Amino acid sequence: MSEILVKVPVLDHGYVALVETWGSEQRIVEAARMSNDKGFLGWGGDEPCPKCLAGGLLSTEDGLYLTYQHAFTGKDCKHCKGSGKKVGDEALLRYLWTHHHGTPFEMAGLIIEVQAPIFVFREWHRHRTQSYNELSARYTPLPDVNYMPTVERCLMINAANKQSNAIKGADTLTHEAALDWLEGTAQIYETVEAHYQKGLNIGLPKEVARIVVPVGRYSRMRASANLRNWLAFCTLRHEDFAPDAQWEIRQFGKEVGNVIKTAFPRVWDIYTSTH
Repeated sequence: MSEILVKVPVLDHGYVALVETWGSEQRIVEAARMSNDKGFLGWGGDEPCPKCLAGGLLSTEDGLYLTYQHAFTGKDCKHCKGSGKKVGDEALLRYLWTHHHGTPFEMAGLIIEVQAPIFVFREWHRHRTQSYNELSARYTPLPDVNYMPTVERCLMINAANKQSNAIKGADTLTHEAALDWLEGTAQIYETVEAHYQKGLNIGLPKEVARIVVPVGRYSRMRASANLRNWLAFCTLRHEDFAPDAQWEIRQFGKEVGNVIKTAFPRVWDIYTSTH
């Protein structure tokens, strides 16, 4: 197995792990610049704006470059927008994203490993722009862990989400009722696990024994996609951007975002600043 670069826990037994990145923010810029054959020019950073220097818009008191507000002329610079700093290719990244030039962002991507409840994967697999390979219960037993929500999770109500209340006019859910339901769920999990293991022990094919496994059981998968499609996933599943998505997958979406931020910090900053 390849080395896991970053691994963060999610829910009670899940995780999101970065396995591999490909491409880079520089490669995104280079792809965009194929149209004019200029290539990567640099990120800019704290270097002074050359147009401000040439136009006398920057002073150099004590060897320090000052922004145009402190310069002798007080004029604005259309190149650096008044920052006094060299405009690097981060500006191009921002332009590409905000003007919906998405193809260059397909020149980079990530492979991640996820352990999540099966019902989360059933939602996740609706994103058909990702490539998946999931643990198969035909060949190996599933992880011996099940998702157990907290009482607080059970009491979450989203009035805009019709899935939150299964029965119209049902009694208001109380803390005690939710706790009682969770205790019953734990007992069901134990019964199902014993029956699943019994099937394996008597020699049932794994593909038959697995039919009793609930959707709360944890499974594992690896998923690969280019950066453009990972950002599209975050738009629909991230905790901060997708309030109507189910709470559990939003927690995984949030950690996918943190993985993207680690691997492609400039792109992630641009993405979040435009939401």
